[in-house]
Amino acid sequence: MRIGELATRAGLSTKAIRFYEESGLLPEPPRTPGGYRDYPEQSVVRLSFVRDAQAAGLTLAEIRSVLTLRDSGQAPCGRVGALIDQHLADIDRRIAELGEARSALRELARRAAATDPDTCAEGDICTILKTS
Repeated sequence: MRIGELATRAGLSTKAIRFYEESGLLPEPPRTPGGYRDYPEQSVVRLSFVRDAQAAGLTLAEIRSVLTLRDSGQAPCGRVGALIDQHLADIDRRIAELGEARSALRELARRAAATDPDTCAEGDICTILKTS
């Protein structure tokens, strides 16, 4: 199938398909005698996987590693599970960091509400943000 049909069936733009091909996520297809790319049916499945993996938060490098395993004949389930665990740990870490930032901002908001601008010294820029 030509790239336009593949784009329609995969729900992607032709530009995205070319990018995935250049990135090594989609093998370069054979060409017709007229020089057009002739994508096999399996390309739709592969691009759907790439799209789903990106939606799950995997990077293109991680997706490429999964596809490399599959292309070598190995089931990538263990690799995918490890990547999911890693992403969950990253999200948990970020949630904790955001919780700390939220607490700090709440304290600053409390300070801001209690600060009378008329009592600020002219040499200070803003006492609300002053840490010492």
